[in-house]
Amino acid sequence: MLDGESQEEPAARETDRERRVRRARFLRELAEARELRDRVQPRRAKAARLRHAMRMRTFRW
Repeated sequence: MLDGESQEEPAARETDRERRVRRARFLRELAEARELRDRVQPRRAKAARLRHAMRMRTFRW
């Protein structure tokens, strides 16, 4: 059993690294999709910006 556990540790670290790489790629693609949506639907993007600004103004720190 110890042999199996020792072999899984490097794989777990690589999996963690791969997860971070996949997450970074996903976040980049998500930001790109949001930018594209904002360009395609400017009125909706403006309304979303205004809603976000209102939320930030009324938020209590």
